[in-house]
Amino acid sequence: MAMTTSKRNAISSYQVRKSSKALNVIIWVFLALWALLNLFPLYWMFTFSLKDNDQILRSNRFGLPREWFWSNYQKAMKAGNILNYFKNSIIITLVAIIITIMAAMMASYAMTRIEWRGSSMMNKIFMLGITIPIQASIIPVYLVLSKLELLDSYVALIVPYSAFSLTMAILICTGFMDQLPKDLDEAAYIDGCGRTRVFFSVIVPLMKPAVATTSIYTFLQCWNELMFAQTFNTKKEIMTLPAGIQQLTGSYTVEWGPIGAALTIATFPTIFVYILLSRRIQESFIAGAIKG
Repeated sequence: MAMTTSKRNAISSYQVRKSSKALNVIIWVFLALWALLNLFPLYWMFTFSLKDNDQILRSNRFGLPREWFWSNYQKAMKAGNILNYFKNSIIITLVAIIITIMAAMMASYAMTRIEWRGSSMMNKIFMLGITIPIQASIIPVYLVLSKLELLDSYVALIVPYSAFSLTMAILICTGFMDQLPKDLDEAAYIDGCGRTRVFFSVIVPLMKPAVATTSIYTFLQCWNELMFAQTFNTKKEIMTLPAGIQQLTGSYTVEWGPIGAALTIATFPTIFVYILLSRRIQESFIAGAIKG
């Protein structure tokens, strides 16, 4: 009887706490402030791109533009050649994402679904890639690309980007693929499917959350990378956005408005891709939490 009474008291106190209006107001105020804190850089960057140097540096740093300089975008796209840099970034990033995802899923399938001696050791070798900083590899990678005569080309960036994204991609795909029951493979083998058919018809369709997470990670790695882009590509015709935006700075004077416009053009594809794939990423996180 005493236990029943205590349980009722606990339930009633939980309901009071759950339905507390003051607590809900505090939570919503905190979330609103957090959202504003995270959205303010985007607001500042967008308004920054529509001002002249006087407003940016002195008279109106954080407010709305007194005069909207939409011509900054025209300068960035025509004089700054941003559209060409944008095209190069899209080509390099998309190819790197495709290569990374296919290589990661195939490697994960071989290490998690096929029994062979050395699979565990191979996985550990792949994971060693996390310990190698990208800065430490720039000289050997440059020498290899130079000997192969691949500098100043798309390949000079696609190959390193794919290689340095592969370790994390394998980590994500391996963790997700381990959760898939092997009974699916056995059922497909009974129906007469080979390993290739099982991989493309059974495993790949179930890997959409992992593919979305890997795509976001690889996209951010490639889209925002500057060091390799500056070192391996020196031709303006094939420069990516981070390297191309630096070309907008002059030796003596700098027009910050067009630079802000270029940064806005470079930033919004990242936001769009995340919004497009965020649901898949959440599914991947939920699946990992259930596994734990």
